[in-house]
Amino acid sequence: MDDGYSVQTTAAETGEAGGLDTLQALKDADTFLVADDWGDLKGGADGLFHKDTRILSRFAMTVGLARPSRLSSGVSRDNVFFTAHVTNRPLPPMGGRSAPAGVIHIERRRFLWAERMFERVRMVNHGIEDVLLPLAFDYGADFADIFQVRGTLREKRGTVETPSHDGRRVTFAYTGLDAVRRTGCLAFSEPPARLGGTRAEFMFSLPMGKALDLYIECGPELRATPDKSRWRQNAVEARLAMRRRRRRGASVRGPRSPRFNAWLDQSRADVALLTTDLPTGPYPYAGTPWFSTPFGRDGIITAWQMLWLDPSLAKGVLTYLAARQATEVNAFQDSQPGKIMHETRGGEMSALGEVPFGLYYGGVDTTCLFVALAGAYARRTGDLDLIQTLWPNLVAATEWMRDYGDSNGDGLIDYQRAAETGLSNQGWKDSEDSIFHSDGRFPKGPVALLEVQGYAFAAWRAMAELGERLTDGRARAWGRRAEEVRQLVEERFWIEDQQFYAIALDGDGNPCEAIGSNAGHLLFTGLPTRARAEAVTRRLLGAEFRSGWGIRTLARGQPRFNPMSYHNGSVWPHDTSLGVAGMARYGERDAVAMILSEIYAAASHFQMRLPELFCGFEREPGEGPIAYPVACLPQAWAAGSVFLMLKAALGIEIDAQARTVTIDAPTLPTGIERLTVSRLQVGDASVDLAFERVGDQVVAMPRNRVGELRIVTTR
Repeated sequence: MDDGYSVQTTAAETGEAGGLDTLQALKDADTFLVADDWGDLKGGADGLFHKDTRILSRFAMTVGLARPSRLSSGVSRDNVFFTAHVTNRPLPPMGGRSAPAGVIHIERRRFLWAERMFERVRMVNHGIEDVLLPLAFDYGADFADIFQVRGTLREKRGTVETPSHDGRRVTFAYTGLDAVRRTGCLAFSEPPARLGGTRAEFMFSLPMGKALDLYIECGPELRATPDKSRWRQNAVEARLAMRRRRRRGASVRGPRSPRFNAWLDQSRADVALLTTDLPTGPYPYAGTPWFSTPFGRDGIITAWQMLWLDPSLAKGVLTYLAARQATEVNAFQDSQPGKIMHETRGGEMSALGEVPFGLYYGGVDTTCLFVALAGAYARRTGDLDLIQTLWPNLVAATEWMRDYGDSNGDGLIDYQRAAETGLSNQGWKDSEDSIFHSDGRFPKGPVALLEVQGYAFAAWRAMAELGERLTDGRARAWGRRAEEVRQLVEERFWIEDQQFYAIALDGDGNPCEAIGSNAGHLLFTGLPTRARAEAVTRRLLGAEFRSGWGIRTLARGQPRFNPMSYHNGSVWPHDTSLGVAGMARYGERDAVAMILSEIYAAASHFQMRLPELFCGFEREPGEGPIAYPVACLPQAWAAGSVFLMLKAALGIEIDAQARTVTIDAPTLPTGIERLTVSRLQVGDASVDLAFERVGDQVVAMPRNRVGELRIVTTR
């Protein structure tokens, strides 16, 4: 995603070898931390953030007079702990000989919990003599708004107070132009030899063969002094909370497939990391570092990807978004009554209206997706109680589609930003250059995107189905509206000589005949005829789209194609997953397994964690995919992609009202011979499903069935 605010990479972000450091991210609720591979914060694009404000901008450790040598570092598989292993460079003489390099092992182990960073610095002397170990931390808090960190300039800002300190803690404070006083407190378990507003210096006596621990905490407020018991107690609570989030819903495992299981585990852990338990239920935040906040589109699609395994995400997303549905026309917020939000932020700049994202509605697709997800959720769970609760919101959303979403009365949902501060493109491809004509010209507004019409079609159909179940007299009219949208798309977007759909219509109703992956989303909604769906599938599987690592966002050879761009030729895992699920909807299975295998191979090169996107260069033997330099990592809908693609490959459809699980012509990716879905819950019933390759087919075997549940297998 791109909300129009660029990420500025500074010299402070470069590592020792001159290349960019890997950003290591942790998150808990509305607090997240981004550090380099040493665990340091250096004042660039990193920091400890709380509610979109950076409360610790610098935190760098030195041993002696130098940065230590890094041995290894990374985040644990469950995303709870960051650990860096470092060792000393030669230490300066302290009343005798200096300690040589490599005799002191220092482990920095860190986690976030309850709005705080907890860190343990463990020092072990592996030398043959006692050592006086000088350890120092340089720190600071700039209280920058996240949009400032991302490169937005401000003419004025509030007042940063001089840090105060007392023995073993330092307090930072800032009063913003919004009159809110924001604070941060950095505390140590041991009193430093010297403590100031920007630096703490320690001198530890470390006997040979012995270890010593220093505990550190940082958060927005002063709490108890850090110590071993606090560190251990909070670490246990953080790990248990993560375990609960990871174990929601059904699980998928590949017996005898440790690397594939590692991908599944990492993806599930990433969804769990980004999921925040809000009063309305669990909500998957979009991604770190730049999008650690509720986004409408991202939350809906992630919940849809996970729906067959864990419907609780969809329930939480629908409930949260319904509570923030727009009720007024506001050009700055891009809102109209019934519209579903695009993004919400909690920082100073949003509160002051310097950016519109405090509660921003500039997404043309989110309202349609909200309604469509409600329909999918009802089919998956049979939970009509929630649907009845949300019914006024769902009806209001369809009224927005009718009264505001279609600005020119042609029956199609379109967009044109209401204020210059808003997003110029308001679909999922929201960078400024992502929508264009076949000659590269940008279209005049209002613009009607292809995939959004598919979402609208799905929304109208969902309302028709739900309306029938709730005996709403408008159900038939909603069903007719869905068919009208289908007809309009087939007539106006189809390019006969290309055997493909145009990416959009411009304000004059002319098709933007660029060939993009948006058509895969249309397949996902089930709008095209079978013949046209097969034609689209053939092109999406051809060399112009397939990079060997997934499906490109734009076909090779199109104007503005650039495999290094954000939306014009890169590979987005979630985009690929929706296209793959769309192909499966029309009966394609082998190609689904093939693309899943390609994305699996890409994940293997990214340490089993799929980034938001990566470059769309052609796959070359012996080489991995090429990273996009500022992609979010982790990112929710990238992590959820594997689960939607697995559902597509396995051919699983769940109808809770009929108490039926249908398995249609299942297949498995290359190299995976068995797969088990455990604890699949349908109403009050549950079942395990074991899939196994037998000859040239994959067979499904129900096991441990509990309750009334029918399993139907077809080929």
